[in-house]
Amino acid sequence: MLDAWAYSILSVILVSIISLIGISTLALKDSTLRKILLYFVSFSAGALLGDAFIHLLPEAVEEAGFVIGISGAVLFGIIFSFAVEKIVHWRHCHVPVSKDHPHTFAYMNLFGDSVHNFIDGLIIGASYLASIPIGIATTLAVIFHEIPQEIGDFGVLLHGGFTKRKAIFFNFLTALTAIAGTIVALLIGSAQGANPLLLAFAAGGFIYIAATDLIPELHKNNVCEEGFSTIALSQLVFLLFGIAVMYSLLLVG
Repeated sequence: MLDAWAYSILSVILVSIISLIGISTLALKDSTLRKILLYFVSFSAGALLGDAFIHLLPEAVEEAGFVIGISGAVLFGIIFSFAVEKIVHWRHCHVPVSKDHPHTFAYMNLFGDSVHNFIDGLIIGASYLASIPIGIATTLAVIFHEIPQEIGDFGVLLHGGFTKRKAIFFNFLTALTAIAGTIVALLIGSAQGANPLLLAFAAGGFIYIAATDLIPELHKNNVCEEGFSTIALSQLVFLLFGIAVMYSLLLVG
């Protein structure tokens, strides 16, 4: 139990530091950053799906059996993620801000990002309660997803009128809510029978993010006819690579 707490807190601090990555993109052109992020979005979608179906769900089923409670927790994870996006009127942004990709409501984005990071913390904490290898796999999946998200959020804040320094500070501040989420998960998960439900809930959240947020982003950016097959094939390769990375963690775990 103490190992789960130590690994969880260290992991969530590492994830929070990812929020500072936006400053590294300031020297890149929008066109260059867009190309890089699209492939990273493909990879992170694969990593999220791989973690959900290769690590989280099998562990939940092994602990509790394939019962209706596990299925319900997965559905609750999906519905809860949907409700959060609807209530907050916020969505991820994985491409840099440009004239063709405007954003407003920077403060609403900060609030939505805080909720999202809190849920990430819940997922990380629940995963480490299951086992250290599953916790590490989940932390990697979150990190892969956080990189394009945090770059997008940094751009949204700059577009909303924040100075670079203020945008970095507030983006990092919202990232710290993940620590609170991890602590809540560790406290709840200590209750008998709660952890399989938390793992299933986490899997539902990952499935929702990958299926309704990341993958549609890839389809949206395949609108040009020139180079369509090359772009689509590259995205598929990176998606499969993300899944393969999650599977490879089984071999070293």
